[in-house]
Amino acid sequence: QWQLAESGGGLMQPGGSLRLSCAASRFTLDDYAIGWFRQAPGKDREGISCISRRDGNTYYADSVKGRFTISRDNAKNTAYLQMNSLKPDDTAVYYCAVGTFGDTSRCDVTEYEYVAWGQGAQVTVYS
Repeated sequence: QWQLAESGGGLMQPGGSLRLSCAASRFTLDDYAIGWFRQAPGKDREGISCISRRDGNTYYADSVKGRFTISRDNAKNTAYLQMNSLKPDDTAVYYCAVGTFGDTSRCDVTEYEYVAWGQGAQVTVYS
């Protein structure tokens, strides 16, 4: 059974940084594009970033562009989301997911493209 496990969430003051990890087990992360999504209390889940399977092309939602960085380390079978300059609006449960795209050099954050999801990691940014 495929497993994705997020870690690295927690509490942080505005302006601080956190790095989320997404570790895959029982399958090879290299075979997929990776997406990060988040869901704030009372809001719909939002796709915030993705990285393609090939060539490392990335996408960022406007809400995180310039502050968050997605990366992958296929040797470690792990993906990351570096989050800098955190704001209270970044408070949410963060999910990683893996997806397939016909063009392996692209990705987007359309949820139905993603075939496996982690359990989520809570990030709380408080003043």
